Amino acid sequence: MKLRAIRGAITCDENTKAEIDSKTARLVQEILTRNEIDHDALVSMLFTATDDLTAEFPAAAARAIGLGDVPLICARELNIDHGMARVVRVMIHCYTEKDRNTLHHVYLEGARSLRDDLPE
Repeated sequence: MKLRAIRGAITCDENTKAEIDSKTARLVQEILTRNEIDHDALVSMLFTATDDLTAEFPAAAARAIGLGDVPLICARELNIDHGMARVVRVMIHCYTEKDRNTLHHVYLEGARSLRDDLPE
């Protein structure tokens, strides 16, 4: 098993607790499913959100889906002039037997355009 980092992002349609919770949970679950990552293989998760998402911490969604024992932290995404609005990003650190080139980084909804170089 090797320590790996898996990235992902999703856009929110509005700045509400329900939207941030729902979209963040969907993103995390999709990353774990696509990469066949078990709960015990998780090391930590780093979430960022753009300045226009203030209604909830993205990490709250991870706790709500049973990941409260995994170290989680939230931070602000850089506020770049040409950056995308209402985006939650995550970097998940985990142990896996997969090589870097077989990991599935997951970019959903409008965030897909952030990494359209990656396979779906």
